[in-house]
Amino acid sequence: MVLVTGASGLVGLHLIKQLSIEGYSVRALYNSNLTKTLPETVDSQIEWLNCDILNVNQLDEAFKGIRTLYHCAAIVSYDPRFVERMMEINVEGTANVINIALEHQVDKLVYMSSIAALGNETHPTLVTEKSEWDTTESHSQYAISKQKAEMEVWRGIAEGLNAVIVNPAIILGEGDWEKSSTNLFQLVYDEFPYYTSGETAWVDVKDVVNIMMILMNSTISGEQFILSAGNYSFQYIFTQMALAMHKKPPHKKASKWMTELVWRFSYLKSLITNKQATISKETARASQEKKHFSQAKLRTTLEHFQYTEIEKTIKRICLHFNSLKTEK
Repeated sequence: MVLVTGASGLVGLHLIKQLSIEGYSVRALYNSNLTKTLPETVDSQIEWLNCDILNVNQLDEAFKGIRTLYHCAAIVSYDPRFVERMMEINVEGTANVINIALEHQVDKLVYMSSIAALGNETHPTLVTEKSEWDTTESHSQYAISKQKAEMEVWRGIAEGLNAVIVNPAIILGEGDWEKSSTNLFQLVYDEFPYYTSGETAWVDVKDVVNIMMILMNSTISGEQFILSAGNYSFQYIFTQMALAMHKKPPHKKASKWMTELVWRFSYLKSLITNKQATISKETARASQEKKHFSQAKLRTTLEHFQYTEIEKTIKRICLHFNSLKTEK
């Protein structure tokens, strides 16, 4: 049986669906304190299990009969009010997963990290898997949590765990339109007029899932891979989204001082509504940075794998998004 933590998240949902299609029996973990609703579809191949990865007894029970493991559970937040909880889930939770995986002698683990956990080099230098993490540089608390979580995985590898780490770029996929990167489609649909000058790497959720499964079924171990279909500007991505949804593309360039005002307004609004801020200081500033990530290692290792063109990814997701809007 295959275990997937964070199964109710964007990658987790796509992963368990693909595993089920390919005939795997899946134990899908979710945390009822973090997840409001689960998918309505019933799949006999998937066993949903409410489990807090901070509870070692629950986690140990979840590992019974497990041979392979995809660890996707994490909190993605740039709101200072959620830092402590994020550190607990992302770092302490990963440490628990690694310890119990070692105890149960699982055959292999694939850990989903993030490009945020990589070295903080900037354009024109390409960030690679070997880019050094500079503790003197400014990092978001989310990035720090994922970098520390990676250290727990490397510890597990040093103790004999068969594992691989993947660092996806910004993931685009069909999911909860109010959360994480998927919320970008909602912003564009609402014809948000501004764009920033930043550039970063992007990837299709389906490619992330396929690569994770290929790595799981390979002999590759003790390695780390950036997952990126390419480096693109925010303006280009937003424009492609707008065209696919027949909306007006963003046409006003947001200066740095404007983004500084926006994140402050977003934070004040979150205090009033008691909801997480959609734009934070870190995301606002990152949207102005030009940061490129290398594809070389994954392409060299998986010679026959081809990333989905990002334009095709956007068109597919927008088609799904539009269909949901039409149903309403």
